Amino acid sequence: MFDAKGFVEEKVEELRTAIPGRAIIACSGGVDSTVAADMVAKAIGDRLLTVYVDTGLMRKGENQYVDEMFRRLGINYEIVDASEEFFKALKGVSEPERKRKIIGERFIRVFERKAKEFHAEYLVQGTIAPDWIESGDHLRDTIKSHHNVGGLPEDMHLQLVEPLRDLYKDEVRKVARYLGIEVCERQPFPGPALAIRVIGEATPDAVEIVRDACAIVEEELEKASDQGKMERPWQYFAVLLPCQSVGVHGDRRAYGKTIAIRAVSSIDGMSAAYSRIPHDVLERMSTRITNEMKADVNRVVYDITHKPPATIEWE
Repeated sequence: MFDAKGFVEEKVEELRTAIPGRAIIACSGGVDSTVAADMVAKAIGDRLLTVYVDTGLMRKGENQYVDEMFRRLGINYEIVDASEEFFKALKGVSEPERKRKIIGERFIRVFERKAKEFHAEYLVQGTIAPDWIESGDHLRDTIKSHHNVGGLPEDMHLQLVEPLRDLYKDEVRKVARYLGIEVCERQPFPGPALAIRVIGEATPDAVEIVRDACAIVEEELEKASDQGKMERPWQYFAVLLPCQSVGVHGDRRAYGKTIAIRAVSSIDGMSAAYSRIPHDVLERMSTRITNEMKADVNRVVYDITHKPPATIEWE
């Protein structure tokens, strides 16, 4: 059985030796990177700078949430607004693997600038086992390149440290619970963020649509699970599809956008089953998405595919 206490004690000692100088860590506020940040901070203290990058692709309210959480953790951190830089790099790009690699490279360039200012030589990442397994290598096919693996540029000038590399998500959550980190039960959020929940080009307008839809999905599924109507899914979100369908506004024909809802149950993310959501909850999400959002969305569908054959995220 996995021993979270033993893992933390051993890894913190290992990190003290592995990082003799200064380091920065890419921290999104999710469970993986936050656990890594907390452990490295325990090992080297203020020689670690935690960097949260606002890519313009984050969830609704995420910047404020992360700011407040880092304050409570008492770690040395900085929030960097690089949204204009990311959208510029993604302009005209629709292919999923290219999006992931562009985002990975942009992250590294931001971290390299911050590392130079901080005089850091090490880059810490919250990479876990499924990240590098799905990204493939000379022995495995690439399922999808995770931005913190397949997106790393070859000319990166920082030494990479990945303290959680051999853990799966359920083990990382156990470490988070042992450390008392508040995000221990938070659902996974992809490193490329909402860029891969927009199927096609991730424009600012498209990202805003899927951001609003994701917020509604999260609110409704969390409320339903809190009320005992259903088990809370392991991961749940919305996807903006690159198509329009015929709808009716009043008594007139109109074209509108399509949102897909995805919710799955899983243990470690390597396999997953779609969540059985009560129909009244599905109806509530559909009604809110089509009625409350400023975007012209006239169709909502629910993805009932397991992993495999599908992945959890659509891209």
